[in-house]
Amino acid sequence: MAVPKKKMSRSRTRRRKAVWKVSAPRTSRCPQCNAEKLPHRVCPECGTYRGREVVSQG
Repeated sequence: MAVPKKKMSRSRTRRRKAVWKVSAPRTSRCPQCNAEKLPHRVCPECGTYRGREVVSQG
């Protein structure tokens, strides 16, 4: 098993971890109801995907 020969400095560790950021998910507009939705997903407001109703809203 590989074991590091030297202790990794705090600045080196923190610089490596600094790129692990969480970004907000991209959203797009639903062409039917103009609501915000995730791309390539069924619209949670009207239940349509690519112009046809997939989930009945009731």
